Amino acid sequence: MPDLNSALAAALTTRYQKLSTALHDQAAPLTDDEFWTKPFPFGNSVGHLILHLTGNLNYYIGAEIAQTGYVRDRPKEFSEATRPAKKEVLNNFNQAIVTVIRTIESQSAEDWSKPYAAERSDARTRLEILLICATHLHHHIGQMMYLTFELQRHRK
Repeated sequence: MPDLNSALAAALTTRYQKLSTALHDQAAPLTDDEFWTKPFPFGNSVGHLILHLTGNLNYYIGAEIAQTGYVRDRPKEFSEATRPAKKEVLNNFNQAIVTVIRTIESQSAEDWSKPYAAERSDARTRLEILLICATHLHHHIGQMMYLTFELQRHRK
């Protein structure tokens, strides 16, 4: 039986990998144009949500735990007007997931409970921010499901 540290790292790694696959499943059927289309007068496009999730992971886990030096521009995640290619946005998201998994795998048993503090976060430990970020990712994937459904519905 693996020790708690190994089990925790494996569970978190598996969860982030599954969430990454779910995000890709939502983006896959969309054209580049649909990727940036807001099907409702409120909310965001799938593209902007993925920019947001990429920034979230790169900041809270990459910059604050892994010390990557990432500098976040949160408002731009929701207002990016240049509409980069879907492939580029997804590749950047994939890189953020790689950073998250490397960070998870590098944690010692003592690291999980190390104090954590970051802008716009109430997490108090590294474990807590990793759980919050996974929940945040899952939440926005749920929003993407509705967006993708609506965008595909309008094709017919």
